[in-house]
Amino acid sequence: MTDLQAAEAKKFADYWKGKGYEKGESQKFWIDLLEHVYGVKNISEFISFEDQVHLDHTSFIDGYIPSTKVLIEQKGIDKDLKKAGKQSDGTYLTPFQQAKRYIVELPVDRHPRWVITCNFAEFWVYDMNKPNGEPEIIKLEDLPKEYYRLNFLVDTGSEHIKREMEVSIAAGEIVGLLYDAFSKQYVDPTSKSAMHSLNVLCVRLVFCLYAENAGIFDRYGMFHDYMAGFKTSKMRSGLIELFKILDTPEAERDKYLDPELAAFPYVNGGLFSDENIEIPNFTDEIRDLLLEQASSGFNWREISPTIFGAVFESTLNPETRRSGGMHYTSIENIHKVIDPLFLDDLKQEFAEIRAISVEKKRVAALKAFQAKLAHLKFLDPAAGSGNFLTETYLCLRRLENDVISELTHGQMSMGDVIDPIKVTISQFYGIEINDFAVTVAKTALWIAESQMMKETEEIVLQTLDFLPLKTNAYIVEANALRLDWEDIVPKNELSYIMGNPPFVGARMMSKEQKSDLFQVFGESWKNAGDLDYVCCWYKKASDLMKGTSIRTALVSTNSVSQGESVANLWRPLMESGVHIDFAYRTFRWDSEAKIKAHVHCVIIGFSVAPNIKDRIIFTEGRPQIASNINGYLVDADNVFVESRKKANMQCSSNRNRKSTS
Repeated sequence: MTDLQAAEAKKFADYWKGKGYEKGESQKFWIDLLEHVYGVKNISEFISFEDQVHLDHTSFIDGYIPSTKVLIEQKGIDKDLKKAGKQSDGTYLTPFQQAKRYIVELPVDRHPRWVITCNFAEFWVYDMNKPNGEPEIIKLEDLPKEYYRLNFLVDTGSEHIKREMEVSIAAGEIVGLLYDAFSKQYVDPTSKSAMHSLNVLCVRLVFCLYAENAGIFDRYGMFHDYMAGFKTSKMRSGLIELFKILDTPEAERDKYLDPELAAFPYVNGGLFSDENIEIPNFTDEIRDLLLEQASSGFNWREISPTIFGAVFESTLNPETRRSGGMHYTSIENIHKVIDPLFLDDLKQEFAEIRAISVEKKRVAALKAFQAKLAHLKFLDPAAGSGNFLTETYLCLRRLENDVISELTHGQMSMGDVIDPIKVTISQFYGIEINDFAVTVAKTALWIAESQMMKETEEIVLQTLDFLPLKTNAYIVEANALRLDWEDIVPKNELSYIMGNPPFVGARMMSKEQKSDLFQVFGESWKNAGDLDYVCCWYKKASDLMKGTSIRTALVSTNSVSQGESVANLWRPLMESGVHIDFAYRTFRWDSEAKIKAHVHCVIIGFSVAPNIKDRIIFTEGRPQIASNINGYLVDADNVFVESRKKANMQCSSNRNRKSTS
């Protein structure tokens, strides 16, 4: 807290004490607050007043801040913010209910993260990402000492995401230290069996470290205290015994087991299965790293499973470590794929349901919506460490928690308490060629499941059992280009395909990758040898989508929408019925490596099923509605430019604008 800002907040609070005429002073109140307390310049560009929304009649939003997604519903000083008032259509709504009704009429990209209802004397702050819907209340008189609670008004960055990122990267660095220290203890650290054992060992240790922080184990610090009870020379045997116990149901354990060991729960899920892995001897260095830095010195509860899964995998990948360390896809870039593919539509649907005024009808719609969420199935055929699947799971569960909150209002009947959660990680499917990445992806999803269950517990006011693990993500180790994807999930059950397949140019492929390409396209596909490796995933997804309502979005290098690749790839696909639903034109896809690897990418959402939605092209993040999106990712007819041996070039046009095929 700065003295200057506190002083400005006091001046503001003193001036506005007892004032507050809704129509005449609202704008002045907010301009004064933003300019003098929060230092906003160019106030007319920062906040808009009286934006029109069209209900049965024209209404006006009192205030909206687009950069921080804040919607303001202002009332006079004599108004009770929890009391419903009569509207022009005869309904009775609280100020917050009014705001929610406006939200339904806004485009999805203008839906607020924050809603503030205010009567000059109090600010009621609703975080639309929190499921319980209870507002934080800040009184005008307390603003001089609590002004920081309104910092989100001007905070254009997500501090929560930044914190998760920092913690996840720090966790990855700790894992790297443990990895290096254990590696030195193996008889032959370069052998395949030793490297596999070390990877499995690190995954298991991370789960234990997270479990003791996050309340999965019965007691905070439980793993630390157990391991600290052994001298360094005995820690190896103590860890081996613990892993066996974590994989043994309570009913099958030795009745005379040491009570400290018997207190650990049965985990299930195969993470601690009796696999014959090598665990080397501990050293004093390893003891200190594990007990002091990794356990008591670090809080694993704050990690982002979306980011950490990738950080963890790349930390333990020797090639990645040599090339500059941690690589992962940012959460922001993941949302460029999943938001227009499905998440924006789900959020819009939920907002419309929540605005239904007839309670019986709203409750029925909420239950149907929760059932819909629980039946969606997702496939990432280049899953890596599972970050697309993990972030999608988190988003679906947050939506489900919002539904549970709306249905229960903090009070649940005993029948509902038994199983309030319907969305599970078993709705998520992945194919990944690296066995260690498969294990990391599953672990990331389990961590995500634990985090979201804690949020559900806060809503239903009940303790829910996380262990033993009851569900499992279907992530398999395989070459996705040699596998029938229906062996993983039947296409009539699948909803969406998404991911970030490997970037390998046509001239850079290995012999095996070239063989994969011809396996997918066949010898008859014209100029198949000139296609990049990522094109294989477009072809396999297109084949799978035929006769279904599945929609796909993939990240690619921008070569798939330039030059001869457009005719070589998109002409046959579009002639077979594929159309592009949305696209991000070329942008820089930064890894989060210490040594940056800038790749120029596109995102292409495509399908075969009829598309009645607007087609959208994003250019530098700005959306534009298109009549048709062709293979060059422009709003134009499906024109293809092809090279010819005897003529310079040939243009052919397949006019299929606003197709319903």
